[in-house]
Amino acid sequence: MSTKTSVRRSRFRSRTVAALTALLLPLAAMVSLASPAAAAESATATYTKKSDWGSGFEGSWTVKNTGTTTIGSWTVEWDFPAGTAVGSAWDATVTKSGTNHWTAKNVGWNGTLSPGASVTFGFNGTGAGSPTGCKLNGASCDGGSVPGDTAPTAPGTPTASEITNTSAKLSWSAATDDKGIKNYDVLRDGATIATVTGTTYTNTGLTAGTSYSYSVQARDTADQTGPASGAVAVKTTGGGTDPGTPPGDQIKMGYFTEWGVYGRNYHVKNLVTSGSASKITHINYAFGNVTGGKCTVGDSFAAYDKAYTADQSVDGVADTWDQPLRGNFNQLRKLKAANPNIKILWSFGGWTWSGGFGQAVQNPAAFAQSCYDLVEDPRWADVFDGIDLDWEYPNACGLTCDTSGPASVKNMMQAMRAKFGPDYLVTAAVTADASSGGKIDAADYGGAAQYINWYNVMTYDFFGSWAAQGPTAPHSPLTSYPGIPQAGFNSADAIAKYKAKGVPAKKLLLGIGFYGRGWTGVTQAEPGGTATGPAPGTYEAGNEDYKVLKNTCPATGTVGGTAYAKCGSNWWSYDTPATIGTKMTWAKSQGLGGAFFWDFTGDTANGELVTAINNGLK
Repeated sequence: MSTKTSVRRSRFRSRTVAALTALLLPLAAMVSLASPAAAAESATATYTKKSDWGSGFEGSWTVKNTGTTTIGSWTVEWDFPAGTAVGSAWDATVTKSGTNHWTAKNVGWNGTLSPGASVTFGFNGTGAGSPTGCKLNGASCDGGSVPGDTAPTAPGTPTASEITNTSAKLSWSAATDDKGIKNYDVLRDGATIATVTGTTYTNTGLTAGTSYSYSVQARDTADQTGPASGAVAVKTTGGGTDPGTPPGDQIKMGYFTEWGVYGRNYHVKNLVTSGSASKITHINYAFGNVTGGKCTVGDSFAAYDKAYTADQSVDGVADTWDQPLRGNFNQLRKLKAANPNIKILWSFGGWTWSGGFGQAVQNPAAFAQSCYDLVEDPRWADVFDGIDLDWEYPNACGLTCDTSGPASVKNMMQAMRAKFGPDYLVTAAVTADASSGGKIDAADYGGAAQYINWYNVMTYDFFGSWAAQGPTAPHSPLTSYPGIPQAGFNSADAIAKYKAKGVPAKKLLLGIGFYGRGWTGVTQAEPGGTATGPAPGTYEAGNEDYKVLKNTCPATGTVGGTAYAKCGSNWWSYDTPATIGTKMTWAKSQGLGGAFFWDFTGDTANGELVTAINNGLK
């Protein structure tokens, strides 16, 4: 049914091109970097290597006014070695010049620093190098300089040995300096924990079964510090789960599309026959409508009227003409009876039906009441354990444009929590547009986070054939990569930005698309080629299920942590079990609450993508 399939989320079709380049870097290593410069000792800039996921890293700089007069603006400059580069950044304008020289300037709101004040900006990057030659407003980043003296080199990356439940021994190769090395600072998760004169250190008093990150930096006889070494991850023995993992099983949630029972012939029973039901924790039933300021039923026939025969039914029992509840809702009830661990949420909105949210949030309490009355209707109240609000997008443009203001999403979620109470699941599907001034910046997602159980971060549909002539690009990149068409359009940047806005990692789920986006008229096999339009698709041009693509256009390469393929003149990008495994490993390293996917119908008959998510989050 074309009116049904149009609800599939063609996300990010209306893009705001950001003017501000974004920035972010690796695993915990706070260093003050000095270089000879002739400037006043009134401010410092320190670099923190916050996290590292192998193919990329996150870092930040903190600028602090250590003087007695107000600073009106600031500029931080540094060099990266070959192979290390900035991807996307926030809270600063970052540019590159020369071979690999980077300059970060304050944005309009954070340039003025009174005495004692500080400001932090962050970025994502690629490569394993550390910054050198740091200058702040032309002066040394440590607040002073030593004429004629150079800072020490970086020590070798530490190695760990003799790891126990409560201790670990670190060893590293020596740094060099023209005046000699005085000592080394040992950093754990970005903070200095010891200063030693040798090249070994044993850290005691640790917690069993816990992950730490260590690096070291040298200090010369003039007390100048050099760049930090690479970081080594250490996990102590014993204990329970990694502290980055939320308590209990991680969330593995999939969208079940209401209209899938028609042309796609996908029913609740398919969750059983594919083996997927035993590998998920939650289902979002998509979609209810938002219209007239209220939550309303989307398709009543599919939801609660369609009769199922015995062979179509989850439990092998046929529906009768006079039973009070049939359709998907009754089949979901039967699924829960057989799989009591599964929780089901009713999702409202989506790409096609988000236009009603603007009116609804004019009276959040009345909107919440309407949703509660519908979800808790006595006919199916036992089916649902929560509500999901899929608004595309608050105070921004999707299929239509919303101007309800930054506070609208917070007001809506506050009203939902107040009405549904503390024990009901209240979630939201949210944008992954991390570009500077983009959709994440348009609404108060940080403020709304206190009222929700989690956000489904829609880390897919970054790029697609709505840009008919290309360039070809993977629609669901995990990280940035050279030549990516838009800074901030990747999963790592989106997750980092939500964290920076105060959303706890355990309230963020990584999104996976069970489909590909494709172009035709393509001659270049690698990403970045030109095209003439969308590639043919079974239900929608430019869109095809994974279960089809795995056979008709097998993946030939990966970029940014996801797969792509060129078949004839068609070019597709999509996730495979292998790339999903990589993404799940990354999600766990970030301490995320789990993952979700759109949608069940794109998977194979034996549920191999669901299996990849389940295995990856174990």
